[in-house]
Amino acid sequence: MKVKPLGDRLVVERFQPEEKTAGGILLPDTAKNKPQRGKVLAVGDGKLSKEGKRLPLQVKVGDTVLFTTWAGDEYKDHRGENILLMREEDVLAVVDE
Repeated sequence: MKVKPLGDRLVVERFQPEEKTAGGILLPDTAKNKPQRGKVLAVGDGKLSKEGKRLPLQVKVGDTVLFTTWAGDEYKDHRGENILLMREEDVLAVVDE
């Protein structure tokens, strides 16, 4: 299944939560926080301006992004992995690694 986002939407794969703390304590699933970082898998064509022109997105496929805790909508892809579909405005920053 290939997902093509529309407009100013992005498809983001959320990074996996940390399995243990800095002190080495293993965390159960219920204690893990959802990471607010992910990799952009697909981008839409851009937002339409009031003049009807397509404005390009500031993020591109392959970027690592930071986003808000409640950003986007989650769904499972064909492999059973959770994928986020969010608007570009939910992205707080692009991370250079």
